[in-house]
Amino acid sequence: MSHLPDPDRQPEFYQSVAIKRFFAWLFDIAFVSLLCTVAILLTFGMGLFVIALIYAIVSFVYRVVTIANGSATLGMRFMGIELRDAFGERMDTGKALAHTAGYFVSMAFPILQIISVIMMLTSARNQGLTDAFLGTVMLNQRA
Repeated sequence: MSHLPDPDRQPEFYQSVAIKRFFAWLFDIAFVSLLCTVAILLTFGMGLFVIALIYAIVSFVYRVVTIANGSATLGMRFMGIELRDAFGERMDTGKALAHTAGYFVSMAFPILQIISVIMMLTSARNQGLTDAFLGTVMLNQRA
């Protein structure tokens, strides 16, 4: 983690990141829901029978593609934050896939999501459970 900004000497990189993550998450949920609505309309309503599956697939693909292509989802970009790996580098496809898989596992088990949120609110680098496991960190975008 020595390649990442130090939270004590460079706190501006971590300032308000937890709340920005929350609003980015809400933005992403709304956007994925809009994409799913389009998918359901394109199937003339038949997609309603498998809405959970459609939502999961669209959300997973959306997160992997956007994180791999810009180190942030559209919601994260809107909020001015981005993911970086342990070396301070942008996320590639493999890391985006791993981060998204970790997110889905934590969302599948509410206790893991609660632990992750507590970690985001209390750790020096605002890392969630998946971030701590992968060595990733969410930073305010560099100006």
